[in-house]
Amino acid sequence: MTNKLTRSQGQSGLERDAAFDHSRMGNSDGLEHEVFTARGRRVMLPAIVLVLLVICLSLASSPLSSADNAKRPNIVFILTDDHRWDFMSCAGHPVVKTPNLDRLASEGMLFSNAFVTSALCSPSRASFLTGLYPHSHGVQNNLTPWRDESVTFLELFKQAGYDTAFIGKWHMPGRLPKLRGVDLFVTFTIQGGQGRYWNCPLIVNGVETPSRKPYITEELTDLAIEFISKKRENPFCLYLSHKAVHHQWSPPKDLAHLYDDVKISYPKESDTWVTSMNGAVYAGTFGTLDRHYRNYCRVVVDVDRNVGRFLKKLEEMGLADNTILVYAGDNGFFWGEHRLVDKRWAYEEAIRIPFIVRCPWLIKDPGRRADQMVLNVDLAPSLLEAAGLPVPEYMQGKSFVPILKSETSPGRNAWLYEYSKDFPYNVPGINAVRTQTHIYVEYSSKRPPELYDVVKDPRQQQNLINSDEGQRLLPEMKKMLEDLKKGKKIE
Repeated sequence: MTNKLTRSQGQSGLERDAAFDHSRMGNSDGLEHEVFTARGRRVMLPAIVLVLLVICLSLASSPLSSADNAKRPNIVFILTDDHRWDFMSCAGHPVVKTPNLDRLASEGMLFSNAFVTSALCSPSRASFLTGLYPHSHGVQNNLTPWRDESVTFLELFKQAGYDTAFIGKWHMPGRLPKLRGVDLFVTFTIQGGQGRYWNCPLIVNGVETPSRKPYITEELTDLAIEFISKKRENPFCLYLSHKAVHHQWSPPKDLAHLYDDVKISYPKESDTWVTSMNGAVYAGTFGTLDRHYRNYCRVVVDVDRNVGRFLKKLEEMGLADNTILVYAGDNGFFWGEHRLVDKRWAYEEAIRIPFIVRCPWLIKDPGRRADQMVLNVDLAPSLLEAAGLPVPEYMQGKSFVPILKSETSPGRNAWLYEYSKDFPYNVPGINAVRTQTHIYVEYSSKRPPELYDVVKDPRQQQNLINSDEGQRLLPEMKKMLEDLKKGKKIE
């Protein structure tokens, strides 16, 4: 199931077919040329046709004119770390107030059934960038490295004439790549790529640079604002990736006591010290559940106000109406549910993410909640389609642009979840199939499989695997899982 990707896969079919191998071109009479395409087909072209074709391809791949650029939308993707889907006031959280994310949802669309194909930082981030499942892009956990031949949507936008920037958390194993297709690459490697909330040293286009602001979320937002504020002739594509709201959960000083007096209701199966049980200490959660939870809420609030700062700048520059803006998290997080903290497991708290899209010219009914299932692998093809650019055939994601246009557009019926075991976490390898109504989970260990009705039992407390209902559903669910693992589409 592994896709071997090269940069040529980002080309259209015509461009691939016209990627001539001059060493194999013959010229029998000066009028026709024997051409072998990249797909291995042999064609005979008159010389004049060959010349015209090469000219056309050259023009097609040249940068856009100023007039064309003025029509192209700007692209902004804001990614947070471990932000669970329901920790926003627009998603119904009883404590956390997120007025700026709420505003994005009211001016755009909130996907209430958005998921990641692997609830772990590195594989999820690679899926957002490439439009591929972890088994295809190769970053299967936090130990397997990024493949330099992988093509990101930033590279594809750069090829289309965009100014591009990656700002923030990279956090994939191995050395930092010489990331193709970006004009500005700002990230950090401290603490294994996790970064830190305070005084985080940066790497700017390969050069170590001290942070100018003491708090990382503010500094990354400043850098993003500076990037979009530059005078330019081209549209821009910005990937802004925050360290927040990952563990350490150290809020800014002015938020340090926010929600101190608010009563928090925790899952009934949790307790104060669940953060230190079952190997949870590896997730950086040593200490009490209540302390970490409140700090997590505070850090979410700070992310929200920095989103507000960024939105204000977009509006002041008159760019908001011509900018696609997507906000998402890279995975969810457990706060005592199933007696767990961290992520990885194929339960709703870990696999569901916040996913908000603002695109004024496509969303004619802003404020709509979309129930269709969308995935992190859908981001890349969707941004390309929304910008009027071709979507490479190899991408495994499905564009959600039709859903932005119409509430009756169908979503996917089922999708594959995968987790590859990574040391030292006590979580077995996982494969699961999630449908609109159920999730079936298999483990690489002796742990028995699980089957839940996520409509009747959204907290996944009642395993149906040995019930009459479960036995009735099991053959179909097992077949769907095997089909998805083989790359088959479930319509």
